[in-house]
Amino acid sequence: MDITLSLAPLIALIAGVLILVAPKLLNYIVAGYLIVFGLIGLFGANNLGF
Repeated sequence: MDITLSLAPLIALIAGVLILVAPKLLNYIVAGYLIVFGLIGLFGANNLGF
């Protein structure tokens, strides 16, 4: 059985747990998520080593 770990679901899971634990972090988590995936989309995942 081969398990591969994708970046997007992992970050979404961590963000969800953080929002449950500390709801005041919601704005920062959403902003960070959008920035990270915006950069990956602009520069391509292959260039970042993912």
